[in-house]
Amino acid sequence: MPVRLPAAFSPPASAPPARPEGASPGERPAWLDLVDRVGDFWIVGVLGLLVLVFGLLNTQLFTKGAWLSISNFSVEYLLLAIGQTFVILTGGIDLSDGAVLGFTGMMSGWVMQGMLNSGDSSLLTTIVGFALAIAIGFLIGAANGFLITRLKLPPFIVTLGSLTAVGAAPSLVNGGTEVSTLPPQIGNIGNGAVGGWIYTTFLVAVVATVVFGLFLHRTRFGLRTYAIGSNGLAARRAGINVDRHLVWVYAISGLLAGLAGMMVMANQAVASPLSGQNDELDAIAAVVIGGASLFGGRGHMLGTFVGTMIISLLVTGLVLVNVNGSWTEVVTGIIIIGAVALDQVRLRLAEL
Repeated sequence: MPVRLPAAFSPPASAPPARPEGASPGERPAWLDLVDRVGDFWIVGVLGLLVLVFGLLNTQLFTKGAWLSISNFSVEYLLLAIGQTFVILTGGIDLSDGAVLGFTGMMSGWVMQGMLNSGDSSLLTTIVGFALAIAIGFLIGAANGFLITRLKLPPFIVTLGSLTAVGAAPSLVNGGTEVSTLPPQIGNIGNGAVGGWIYTTFLVAVVATVVFGLFLHRTRFGLRTYAIGSNGLAARRAGINVDRHLVWVYAISGLLAGLAGMMVMANQAVASPLSGQNDELDAIAAVVIGGASLFGGRGHMLGTFVGTMIISLLVTGLVLVNVNGSWTEVVTGIIIIGAVALDQVRLRLAEL
């Protein structure tokens, strides 16, 4: 979602591009304005087209079972993608959130198992479990941001190192085995469905999307996030504490990874050391497919939501039409390349 920034955030002036023939000074052709307005939401049309195609190939796509499968599959990727949206908007990347998901889930499950064995109430144990997972995720994310800003290390390198270190940690918790002694409330959250149509875990993910979407698009924090991604140097000169802001951005990504860890645990009714593996790739894919620029400064939460639903729809749709699931990665890769290519075309058109 393009943001109109103060002049201080604008890149250095350069020679103005050639004005299209027939355009008056200061005017842009109407078709370019149309491209700007439609460009951010073209991905919604892609989602609708996929629904139509898969629905025609197999009408079971329109059943409650298919919808529950699609929505349930999307939960962990959507929560990770929300945090990834903030990071990518600043021009960064977080490769560690899948590993953080797995580690926070295992740590929370291990602590809850110990509390239950000690006779603590299941409600208190559940509350402590959620708080612990979210706190651990927040701290890991903040540590990533601290290393990136204080040591001036590339986000790719820092989060890749976190992916390696944190990714190995779940195998050290509980001897590398699943934790299955959990409070009954955890299973209730994972299996509960509002009206029989909306899993509680999906509802949590949707609420998180709305809350963080408003935070991104309606607060100074969100505006500064876009500003840093658009022109970090200009943001510093405008008085924004870029380093502190980036620490918060990566902390948000970690916090949401911790919440995702609890949702995965609730869905599986166990804490597994294998949870979250490679989930960061699908989260990044969802954000990029949703229209965010990997160069920072452009994207929106609606696009992230739609991008996640596209990936989830591909998984369920290909199963329904009896196509090998490996084609999901192939199609997703094609869509990512197409989304990035379209982003570059739009940038060139914006210069006209």
